Amino acid sequence: MLKMAIIGYGGMGAYHVKLMTASERVRVKGAFDIDPARLQVAETQGLFPYSSLEDVLNDSDITAVLIATPNDVHKALAIRALEAGKHVICEKPVALSSAEFDAILQAAEKAQRIFMVHQNRRWDEDFLIVRRIREEKPIGDIFHIESRVQGANGIPGDWRHTLAQGGGMVLDWGVHLLDQLLLLDDSAISQIYTSLSYVLGDEVDDGFTVYIQFHSGLTAHIEVGTTNFITLPRWYIKGTAGTALVADWDLSGKMVVATGQKDVPAPTPIQAGAGLTKTMAPPDENAVLVKALPAPLSNASSFYNNFADVVLDGAEPIVKNREVMRVLKLMEAMFTAFREQRIVENPGF
Repeated sequence: MLKMAIIGYGGMGAYHVKLMTASERVRVKGAFDIDPARLQVAETQGLFPYSSLEDVLNDSDITAVLIATPNDVHKALAIRALEAGKHVICEKPVALSSAEFDAILQAAEKAQRIFMVHQNRRWDEDFLIVRRIREEKPIGDIFHIESRVQGANGIPGDWRHTLAQGGGMVLDWGVHLLDQLLLLDDSAISQIYTSLSYVLGDEVDDGFTVYIQFHSGLTAHIEVGTTNFITLPRWYIKGTAGTALVADWDLSGKMVVATGQKDVPAPTPIQAGAGLTKTMAPPDENAVLVKALPAPLSNASSFYNNFADVVLDGAEPIVKNREVMRVLKLMEAMFTAFREQRIVENPGF
């Protein structure tokens, strides 16, 4: 059993504790937060309230800590914990730059401790459906992916509105969607073009759209919006033999697949606005089949159990630091593309 402490007991810190209660290999002993009110909440929920960070790091009963603070202090807290001999889980984004993350990894290597990033959206069932479609090819080879999350509530919280603390949607939801995308295609990226949204007047982006092309030929459109009162599908996927749509996290959707049947009648022209079109007419009913989405792939372990297995048994981490580094470098390239208003070509990762 791995005994842990939480550093930062806001919404995410408390959420982690709730999820860890289901883990067979992790137990949370206590929590530390600079806000005394949050420490009181932790205590009422059965956790030991540490009065300082030093008290956490000096507790020999604690093997690992989980950092769930604003983004700008992840690096300093992680390095202090590693140097104190603790294994570390860190919330995403792990750092504000790839250089900061590299410093953390050097500290982990020097201390010979495990450092893992909580990329929990790898366990989302909508994403695991897409992974199965990518691997099993029910719509043929995938050549284009559109991945979106959209809402109409603006940027949440307080510090997420500030640049210094690492706010904005690229560093919030973008981390997740980009991490998912890079698991679907590990070939080198050939082109990146980005548009950031600042319509709400914050100093950080309230949404973004990025177009990414891989050397494999796959293209991707990734979009996050906080001003969308009508939302588009969570996933839209084009393959050489069909199209798949995952509408939302409720896993509604379908696949429309070409039958390959010979001698299918040509489409009948339809009235489209002020003219006729055959190109955009629906295909003959014998040309396609509508199929249900496949079941999600299953991950062998939860994030927390995997972390414990890595620490206690030397298992392979599900979330690898080289994958996290690639996401950070992609986000940096996105900011460069937007700032310089150009396509970033062959960034080298």
